[in-house]
Amino acid sequence: MSKIILVFPAALIAGLLLFFVKWFIRVRKAISVPEGGFAVPEGELPDPGDGEMPCEEGLSSSVVRLPIRRGLPEAPDTDRRLTRRDALFASILTVLYAISAFIGLGDTVAPKSCCDFSDWGSYVDIDFSEPVPIGHLMYYSGLYTGTYYLQFSQDGEEYVDVGTMEQSYTELFKWNRFAPDALGYPATSLRIVANAHLELGELAIYDTNGKLISPESISCSEGAAPLFDEQELVPEDGYSLHNSSYFDEIYHPRTAYEHIRGVKPYEVSHPPLGKLILSLGVRMFGMTPFGWRFMGTLFGALMLPILYAFLKKLFGCTPIAFAGTALMATDFMHYAQTRLATIDTYAVFFILLMYLFLYLFFRDDPDAPGFRRGVQTRNLFFSGLFFGLGAASKWTCIYAGAGLAVIWLLYWIFRAKKLLGEKRGRDFVLEFGRSILLCLAFFVLIPAVIYYLSYTPYGRAEGMQGLGMYFRRDYLQLVLDNQDFMLHYHVNVAGEHPYSSRWYEWILNLRPILYYQQFPTEQTKSAIAAFVNPLLCWGGLLALIATAWLGIRTRDKKALFLLVGYLAQLLPWVFISRLTFAYHYFTCVPFLIFALCYCFDALRRLDLEWRQPLLRTVLISLLIFVLFFPALHGITMPRWYFRLLRWLPRWPL
Repeated sequence: MSKIILVFPAALIAGLLLFFVKWFIRVRKAISVPEGGFAVPEGELPDPGDGEMPCEEGLSSSVVRLPIRRGLPEAPDTDRRLTRRDALFASILTVLYAISAFIGLGDTVAPKSCCDFSDWGSYVDIDFSEPVPIGHLMYYSGLYTGTYYLQFSQDGEEYVDVGTMEQSYTELFKWNRFAPDALGYPATSLRIVANAHLELGELAIYDTNGKLISPESISCSEGAAPLFDEQELVPEDGYSLHNSSYFDEIYHPRTAYEHIRGVKPYEVSHPPLGKLILSLGVRMFGMTPFGWRFMGTLFGALMLPILYAFLKKLFGCTPIAFAGTALMATDFMHYAQTRLATIDTYAVFFILLMYLFLYLFFRDDPDAPGFRRGVQTRNLFFSGLFFGLGAASKWTCIYAGAGLAVIWLLYWIFRAKKLLGEKRGRDFVLEFGRSILLCLAFFVLIPAVIYYLSYTPYGRAEGMQGLGMYFRRDYLQLVLDNQDFMLHYHVNVAGEHPYSSRWYEWILNLRPILYYQQFPTEQTKSAIAAFVNPLLCWGGLLALIATAWLGIRTRDKKALFLLVGYLAQLLPWVFISRLTFAYHYFTCVPFLIFALCYCFDALRRLDLEWRQPLLRTVLISLLIFVLFFPALHGITMPRWYFRLLRWLPRWPL
């Protein structure tokens, strides 16, 4: 069967290679000899810089055909404007995607009340109306970490130790199962002793036949009532992604909840803003799976209209903008990652926005009629603002900031060449000096303020209040200490992980990461994996190569813009030796889409066939997305179906 499965990726790769070989041949011919070239008498080759094309009329038979390099005609600015049709198309894609993403996102209810074990040695007693042969327990962990010691008694006086029930950081906000050592012990009392400050959300006790002990036959000591007040929430099938946290949700939702409650945060390896955004969903929908996943899924949906607008501004073509947005909507990484309550979604969201506004700045020509300096300044301001929001969410946005800096520098290199060539050195000095001052304000001062203010929950957890805390030395020290911790933490992340991967594996889709896996029966399975849609991953890589080639041949600044954006997100990982995973490639996904769209746009601008290949690309991407959808959504399927999805040997499906 494995040999049969390999046919799928082989066919896809062969199709992509065939397309790009044809693309290269057609584009090379179109940009080298437009309209068959032109005739020039031997010995009378024109100066390449004069811009004139001799005609053939009256020439002698002794002529040569001179191939010239042809640039790519740009779409007029009127084509780049967003129309009502664009708004309709973007809305349709966004709504359809949002429906698929929010359905089955997670339970909207979870235990709210908790039994509070205030400190070490705190305990509660649970008495049964008659002796119960206890088989196992289900418990929902609340906040804080530690251990519960369980004891059984037959007379309420003498207690026997029967095991420990862990509430480590990996068990928080999820349903856990525990089987005591004294299985079947006919207990009349159960004592739970905590070794630290702990919160236990709900407890379900089952006898040896698997029957739930009714709360009506239970009496508790003072403070233990919250353990049995939401028994209707106890899942019959135990732990699942719908009722519990999974993967890194043991970190980020917990920290968001701690920010809401004013508790000193546990996860401090990333800046706070991403968790603060995540906490908005918790405030609206409670500390439930739906609540802590809501904001990430919302931001994932909102990426689509932003990407659509970006593509329309880049290429001035509605079908290409629609197709590129559809590629994002059907991408595996985008779908799986934005439905998981981590902070990577916010980083990609802000990267899209910061590059969008820098591109609008990049396109502004101060010498063009109708140029408005205020618009250019506004674009630069918003690029810096979103850079600041991104950097305060996750440090990977700082890599994007380096890309912004390179693009800004290239802009001024081109601008200097133009102005100095026109003997306008004074204008260049004034414009460049002004831009430096604006960048210091927009990309240094404003982001620094945003970053500094994002630590507000850290200060409040230490008892600081009001505006005055931002001017306190201990608040500043708190911020500086966290930067030192994060730097050392990320540099020293080591160890082994079964789904870790390196950057060269990301670009080839060799090692996805498995977020979730359950086996409801011997013949069924549910799983969630994160990796890039194979068409986008492999096709996007080929498109990047094609974009680089065409950009060099035609000196196209747009191609340079896209390549710098991609490399800014990938190259830092080449030199990083820490433990890394496939989801670190998520920030590169928009640039894979840009590169593919650039290649289709090149065909369009050269009057070559582009609509049919574009349509086929979108349909194939959609087909592959539907095929892999159960492995992205966590749908239970027969195990043979997941084996069908294991296209490459190291795909964990």
